[in-house]
Amino acid sequence: MIFSLQGIVQELTPTYAVINVQGVGYYVGISLMTSQTLITNKETFLYIQQIIREDAHLLFGFKTRSEKEMFNLLISVNGVGAVSALILLSTLSLDEIASAILSRNSALIQKAKGIGAKTAERIIVDLKDKVQKFSDPEQNISTLANNKVKEESLSALEVLGIPKRMSEKLADKIIKQNPEISTEELVKQILKNI
Repeated sequence: MIFSLQGIVQELTPTYAVINVQGVGYYVGISLMTSQTLITNKETFLYIQQIIREDAHLLFGFKTRSEKEMFNLLISVNGVGAVSALILLSTLSLDEIASAILSRNSALIQKAKGIGAKTAERIIVDLKDKVQKFSDPEQNISTLANNKVKEESLSALEVLGIPKRMSEKLADKIIKQNPEISTEELVKQILKNI
């Protein structure tokens, strides 16, 4: 099993790199996060996840051990393949993925191309107990509180006939300025600004 590669970046694109290790070029699938840390013709070190299938031996590379761990957690979910996991890692940071899972924010997970509602829900259910270490606990507590306040406020506004689309951006902006805001205050602020 290949655990890591150290060599020269021979070719580089946003989705793969060719790492030349003493004359042998390894084709390695990468996320955008890892791609942005690599420089063509410079030496690099990547953690590798090797996946052996009937028809192919695939290598996926990660700049950090944490990114490799998150990738392995994601592909352990039924219906999430290596490509989907890389797209998710390219779309959101590790902290954003962990926060989305912990706060059950399936809409955020669905921002990754190719991940639908059912898969996002499966990711949340399967990984909710496994992603704590990837997120900032302080931020999670306030994010969970903010999501609850936001959801309650948007529901209240919908009852008043104000479309969710219209009030959601305003809610995000107000919460960003005042993270400790109450549901009542948020509703008042949004009504003032519509």
